[in-house]
Amino acid sequence: MSIDVKYRTSATATGGRDGHARTEDGKLEVRLATPKELGGPGGEGTNPEQLFAAGYSACFLSSLKVAGQQLKLALPSETTVTAAIGIGARSEGGFGITADLVIELPGVGGAEAQRLVEAAHQICPYSNATRNNVEVNLRVA
Repeated sequence: MSIDVKYRTSATATGGRDGHARTEDGKLEVRLATPKELGGPGGEGTNPEQLFAAGYSACFLSSLKVAGQQLKLALPSETTVTAAIGIGARSEGGFGITADLVIELPGVGGAEAQRLVEAAHQICPYSNATRNNVEVNLRVA
């Protein structure tokens, strides 16, 4: 597989799940905290799963816009994507994540909504990165 990279960025983390992360340009700087459900203190910081959820939902919504243009289907301005990311132990060892995306397309009929979502799932870089490795469930609300 070959990718014609048009944009590249980087972020650096220190301290792991109970540390800090910062993008190279400083536009994003976050304190990290392990959730209580994973044995951590919880607290004021965010965690990698929340960051992944924000990234995946935004990217999938952008992919819906591209799919709408390609399929010549109007995408309502009120369209939303909510990503719920789960983390837990894998039966094979180590840890894994799951992703449940809920897509709201107000006023778009069932068949058209499904076509948009399926097309976006083929376009979205997050979907392509997780395909065949992460359980991703798509649901049109």
